[in-house]
Amino acid sequence: MNKKCKIGFIGCGKMASAIIKGAISSKFVSEENIKGSEVNCDIAEAAQKRLGIEVLTDNKCLVIDSDVIFIATKPNYVVDVLDEIKEELTPDKLVVSIAAGVSTSKIENIIGRQRVIRVMPNTPALVLEGMSGICKGTYATDEDAEFVMQMLSSIGKCIEVSEDQMDIVTAISGSGPAFFYKVIEDMARAGEKLGLEYEKSLMLATQTALGSSKMVMKRGETPVQTLIDNVATKGGCTFVGVSVMSEENSEKLFYDVILKTAQKAGELGK
Repeated sequence: MNKKCKIGFIGCGKMASAIIKGAISSKFVSEENIKGSEVNCDIAEAAQKRLGIEVLTDNKCLVIDSDVIFIATKPNYVVDVLDEIKEELTPDKLVVSIAAGVSTSKIENIIGRQRVIRVMPNTPALVLEGMSGICKGTYATDEDAEFVMQMLSSIGKCIEVSEDQMDIVTAISGSGPAFFYKVIEDMARAGEKLGLEYEKSLMLATQTALGSSKMVMKRGETPVQTLIDNVATKGGCTFVGVSVMSEENSEKLFYDVILKTAQKAGELGK
C-alpha cells in the first residue's frame, strides 16, 4: 500500500467524515484518490458537497474502484454491507472496519480469507488531533497495519493493540471526547454559577484542558501523579479541590464510565 492507492469509505457519517477531512487536510491522500458511498441519493449528494470528494450510491462500484475499503457504517449494518460487497473483494484489497464492537473474526467469517484491520478512531481527527487504536485480523500483514497507522497518524496519534483490548480503546478514546466535553462544560457552568460569564469560564476550562493535556504528553518519565502534586500543594486551594474529587471518588466514577462504555461497545457487534 502507498499514499497513491485508492481509498473508499462505505458510509460518510461523522466519524468517516472526520477521517476523510483529516487525511485530506494533512496531505496524506488527495481528493482524487478518496471516495465515499451512501445508498441514499440525497445523503450522497450532501456528503459530496460537505467533503469535496466523489460520493457514489453503489457500494459494489466503490469496492471495485478501491484498494482500501473502510467499513464506516453503524455496527448493526455491517453484516448486510459485507454480504453485499464480498463478491467484489479480491485478495489485493484491504478491508478496514471502524464499526464499534465488530470483531475481525466476525468480519472474516462473512468475507473469508480477506485482509482485515479493525480501527477505533475519534472525531478530533477533524482538527488533526485524533487518537486511534488498531488491531490486525488473521490475514492482515504488518505492512497493512503500518499503512493504516500512517494514515491515522497523519490525523493525530495511533497505537496497535490486541483484539480483546479494542472495546477499552473504544471507551477511552472513541467515546472519550464526549466525556472531556462534559467535564469542560461542567467546569464552565460551575464558574458561571459562581459569577463569571459563561464564555470566559468556558475559555478558562478549555485552554486549561489543552495545556494540561500537553503537559501530560511532554511529561517524559514523570508520573501523572507528580504533575498533580506539583499543582496541589498541601494545604493550598488546589489541594482542597483535589481532596473533594477524592472524597467523591472520581476514580471510581471514571472507572464505571469506561467499564459501562466498553461493555456497550462489545454488545454492539453481537
